[in-house]
Amino acid sequence: MTNEPTPLFDFVRNAQDASQHARLTWSGSFNEYLRLLERDPKPARNAWQRLLDMIESHGSQTTEYQSYTTWNLFADPLGDGRDGVEGLGKPLADLVNMIRAGARHLGPERRIVLLHGPVGSAKSTIARLLKRGLEAYTQTEEGALYTFTWEVDGELIPSAMHQDPLLLIPTDQRAEVAQRLSRELAAEYELRIEGELDPVSRFWMETLMDRYEGDWSKVMSHIQVKRLVFSEADRMGIGTFQPKDEKNQDSTELTGDLNYRKIAEFGSDSDPRAFNFDGEFCVANRGLLEFVEVLKLDVAFLYDLLGATQEHMIKPKKFAQTSIDEVILGHTNEPEYLRLLSNELMEAFRDRTIKVDIPYNLEVSAELAIHRRRYGQPGAPGRRLAPHTLEMASLWAVLTRLEEPALPNLTLLQKAQLYDGQEIQGFTAEQVTELRAACEREGMEGISPRFVQDRIASCLVSDRPVVGPREILAAIEDGLQHNSMVANKELRLKYLERVAQVREEYQETIKHEVQVAIAADQEALDRLCSKYLDNVRAHTTRESVLSANGTSRAPDERLMRSIEDMIDVPEARKDDFRHELMNYIAVVHLEGRTFDYRENRRLTRALELKLFEDHKDSIQLTSLVSNVIDPDTQQKIGLIRERLMRRFGYDEFSADAVLNEVANLFAHDAEFGSEEEPGQAA
Repeated sequence: MTNEPTPLFDFVRNAQDASQHARLTWSGSFNEYLRLLERDPKPARNAWQRLLDMIESHGSQTTEYQSYTTWNLFADPLGDGRDGVEGLGKPLADLVNMIRAGARHLGPERRIVLLHGPVGSAKSTIARLLKRGLEAYTQTEEGALYTFTWEVDGELIPSAMHQDPLLLIPTDQRAEVAQRLSRELAAEYELRIEGELDPVSRFWMETLMDRYEGDWSKVMSHIQVKRLVFSEADRMGIGTFQPKDEKNQDSTELTGDLNYRKIAEFGSDSDPRAFNFDGEFCVANRGLLEFVEVLKLDVAFLYDLLGATQEHMIKPKKFAQTSIDEVILGHTNEPEYLRLLSNELMEAFRDRTIKVDIPYNLEVSAELAIHRRRYGQPGAPGRRLAPHTLEMASLWAVLTRLEEPALPNLTLLQKAQLYDGQEIQGFTAEQVTELRAACEREGMEGISPRFVQDRIASCLVSDRPVVGPREILAAIEDGLQHNSMVANKELRLKYLERVAQVREEYQETIKHEVQVAIAADQEALDRLCSKYLDNVRAHTTRESVLSANGTSRAPDERLMRSIEDMIDVPEARKDDFRHELMNYIAVVHLEGRTFDYRENRRLTRALELKLFEDHKDSIQLTSLVSNVIDPDTQQKIGLIRERLMRRFGYDEFSADAVLNEVANLFAHDAEFGSEEEPGQAA
């Protein structure tokens, strides 16, 4: 008898956590709230402090190769990485440091945080992660915060701007209360009770103080403190403002508007009970307000921002200035920011802005991670992507964002490899730092990841069984002809040159993989390495090489140079190379480890190329071009195909495509002669 599945209603009901609901809907008296704060003052944090603690609650990472901290929140742990930000560790570290300064009352808390960068550089994603993080944080015990409701004559009147209950404390006693709470808070910042009650709460405070002849404790008996949970959907603690066309912009969207139905009830348009405090500034109080494309706002809106940032005040219609406590985060693209810089009338706004540059990725691996998150790994079901497809698209995108290197003998491709953490002979980590410092605007121009994804998508809906780098690069070339973002002819030609560079890199990549597949005899590689190291050891110690039959001979210079030539070790530096190799092996042994040549990329590459050169004539790969293949060669090519599939992840279709392309390249080299030495081509 089979077990029947649980009915859907029962399944959903059983998954509910009633205790969680009870925690999130806690309510109590004002006295109970103060006792709660005496045990744990964290609910009294301001918006900047709460935002910082939320970010830090997700943890961070710092490696010995980084001068900055990588914050886990921006990897999107709440969304299983779907919105993770890749390759922007330094700008995000700068952003968090600025938030930390604001939490310590050092100045940024009175500024607008402006994320500035090109289109598609993840500015909106960063804002979304911060908002989502705050929503989740306020549902935890560590992130708990509270607001209050007035209970007057049987009527419940919520705080119009869900303010902190501590604002109910008389002004002359706040400093002492804040000091006592700060002593209990083992943190790097101090608690302050700043601001005044909103107009509605001021009305009820004055009304009840008159009723009880100034007895504050009796007034507090009308206060019910309750848990506050941020929710952008419910317009609680999280606000988002998106500009419309100038004719439809209205400042009441930020500060709220009169409720004309209640004016008749209360008899005056200046009665706070007849006002809806539902503008985005009011909604986002205690939390975060995002301004989408903030510099597209009408000038009148920007003036509202000045008081909101510097004085933490807003001016609702018909009322005095009202206190707010929130982080204001805007983002903008380059054209709007340049317009701001050129507008002398906006000097006050510029002075109240902290700009954080959010550039494009300059690391190929980070760009690749973005596309893999959307399209999966090569061979994923339904994706039909050949190996290196996303890598080459990512490489091209990064090349469009880089400036030509100023260092001699360094190509743009090598610069991209250095930025991605790869080693390039002759260049140090210090030089990479100098390269980055010399190109401050790198990443602020170039191609957006969206363009690349559009080109990939256009290929994936084609009828080809597998989409490879050649198809993607062709689609990119075609897309550049019709992309409105690349209207400049000179810029388009520059991007097309980058496509040609990537195509050459791809050809060298698949040449290498076919060479490895041909020379994939691991035992032969081991024997060749052992033979080479024996000769190098004898050469550096000025000894003879002992053969298997017990005779001795001089080191085989021809063998050593045939291997070293494969990786462009010049004749003048051969002794340095050999001594460095022997010294490295000695260090490995001193550390108690076993030397493995496969951990040395250059040596492994040299051995593979040497083995390939020794065996390539027996394969006759170029016979694929003429389609005249004898059974013996067909069997050898089939073995190479299997190695490509097993080692590099090709399917049969893409492996055949690579073999045919490499065969054409070899045939071309055989006909016209290669312009490079074998080691350079690799």
